[in-house]
Amino acid sequence: MSTAPTPVCAFDIAPDGTATPCDVDAKPRAGWRWLHFDLSDPRIPDWLAQQLPGPVATALQTLETRPRFDAVHGGALINLRGVNLNAGADPEDMVALRIWATEDCVITMRRRRIMALDAIRKDAEAGDAPATPDGFLAAVAEGLTERIEAVSLDLEDQVDDLEEEIVAGREDCAQQVLELRQTIIKLRRFVGPQKDALLNLGRGVSSQAHSDAGPHILETANRAARTAEALEAARDRMAALQDHLESRASATLARNGYVLSIIAAIFLPLGFLTGLFGVNVAGMPGTGHPLAFAILSGASLVIGVALYLAFRWAKWL
Repeated sequence: MSTAPTPVCAFDIAPDGTATPCDVDAKPRAGWRWLHFDLSDPRIPDWLAQQLPGPVATALQTLETRPRFDAVHGGALINLRGVNLNAGADPEDMVALRIWATEDCVITMRRRRIMALDAIRKDAEAGDAPATPDGFLAAVAEGLTERIEAVSLDLEDQVDDLEEEIVAGREDCAQQVLELRQTIIKLRRFVGPQKDALLNLGRGVSSQAHSDAGPHILETANRAARTAEALEAARDRMAALQDHLESRASATLARNGYVLSIIAAIFLPLGFLTGLFGVNVAGMPGTGHPLAFAILSGASLVIGVALYLAFRWAKWL
């Protein structure tokens, strides 16, 4: 009984790109082999330990990964990230792709569905698979980068719309600014290292005289670099918007406090006057005069208006 894990897909791919489904344990045919696994399969650890060098097997099963490219043990260990386009998921919650590539075999590992690999699998089923492992790596890099670019452009559009709304005077968008800034930061966390990994991958592939996929990967790395720069710019714009909202809120608070201070300054002498005349002691003037209350009210009004005009003249209001 076979102890090999059940692959998501397994193909023997001929030099003309024709892909034939195969068993994991079957003898390879001419061309190269692509094995794609889900790490949730409990048979993965034992099978990897039997098939690959120990450090490579361990790296392919690491829970937390960051983009990397390392040439080790006669092959290439590659970690990449793609936006999470699964139903109900946030795109910035990026999914990890782990790759072990040699001249005649590519093993890919994932924990969550990766749309870029699904597209390559569908092409393979249609008889249009990459003809070489290098071509496969170029297709993976391009597929991941295209989807990241699309999400990045959408985020840039959201930043543009939010900037216009804030400039127009919208007040209730602080939470939206914070959430969008956090989304950009999460996406930028992996896109930055990924451009370096793709650059190293492109250089490594270009060093092989028989491969023409190197320039393709290097161009993809350049696109990833542009995306990283765009995300950095969007992140800085969101930080500026957040600072603007905070300064505008502080200015509003200061202005309101200033107005209250002026009002208190106007009513301070009036409060003193009414308090003085409100004491219940003998000898208060006007207690027996029928117009005393009207006179006191009029005097208070005159004092209040005079103070207001004085503040206006002093340009405090």
